[in-house]
Amino acid sequence: MARIAYDHADAAAFEATRHLTDDGLASWRAAATRHLAPRPGMRLLDLGAGTGSWARTFTNWFPGIDVVAVEPSEAMRSRSMFEPTHAGDAAHLPLADDSVDAAWISTVIHHVPDMTAAAHELRRVLRLGAPVLIRSAFAGRHQAITLFRYFPEAIRVLDTYPSIADVESAFADAGFATAAIEQVPQITAPSLREAATALQREAHTPLQLISDDEYAAGVKRLHEAAQVETGPVIDAMDLLVLR
Repeated sequence: MARIAYDHADAAAFEATRHLTDDGLASWRAAATRHLAPRPGMRLLDLGAGTGSWARTFTNWFPGIDVVAVEPSEAMRSRSMFEPTHAGDAAHLPLADDSVDAAWISTVIHHVPDMTAAAHELRRVLRLGAPVLIRSAFAGRHQAITLFRYFPEAIRVLDTYPSIADVESAFADAGFATAAIEQVPQITAPSLREAATALQREAHTPLQLISDDEYAAGVKRLHEAAQVETGPVIDAMDLLVLR
């Protein structure tokens, strides 16, 4: 079971606030190009596709690739901007053996209850040598993410997430090895003021799992800072590439 059960309120908040702009995505496009080597006819699994923003983005970036979106939450699937989005989860993929050329897993790995089972399932569906790209905030690596500056209480939630070493160990059991680890910068919001205005607690697992008082204190800190700080909000997420 995921850390939170994505209901329709969560899905609506995610849809409204978690989609990056083209400018925000530029560095991710470069990283994906480096590690995927996209080509027409390539089949890419978007595992935990949510409301479909990454699946749609990949099809826009790389014409001719075939994106297979898989998402366990019915609420998320019902709001997907990408069709079709298939029901399934990391341990039960609706795909044939050796049928995909790469997998993309964005801000999902901390919801996977059995990473070893997921790694073996990915090994089943991926062709030999295919990469798995895991975009995530990992335990112990909060320093480049703005959210944790204003909600430091949420760091304790992040520290219950898998670490990079945890993921590497689970995937090694299925024969995967680390090909790359890098931090990828992104423009998360045009300004801190806009980030504060758009913030919805339901869109962020770490914020849902702190207390109401802790959340209220963080909102106060965020709005106070937004009155004086200028410039875009730039965060850096980790990208772990396994083969």
